[in-house]
Amino acid sequence: MDSKKAYCECINTIKPVRDALDVINGKWKLPIIISITVGNDRFTDIQDSIGGISPKVLAKELKDLEQHKLIKRQVIEDYPVRISYSLEPYAATLTPIIQALKEWGINHREKLLPSK
Repeated sequence: MDSKKAYCECINTIKPVRDALDVINGKWKLPIIISITVGNDRFTDIQDSIGGISPKVLAKELKDLEQHKLIKRQVIEDYPVRISYSLEPYAATLTPIIQALKEWGINHREKLLPSK
């Protein structure tokens, strides 16, 4: 393979991977998506299901995921007003990625810490 073709192939892979990582990268975004996937739809339920996340960080990450059209924030006019979070249908495209990461993580952990 000539160097120009290899360069183009590399760039054509790196750019979309970077775009994807810009959306889901970080310590909290995937755990938030997973939490909502399993049924946690209220702010406090999401926070309680993810150890160590502060309310300020959770609010920022939820807003960011909403801007990327992965989750939907719904205000329920009641007394008191309730806010609910759900996944947008587009977020389902992350399911095979999350599953692949889960499987890779399990295999990697076993490779590092083999059973006795």
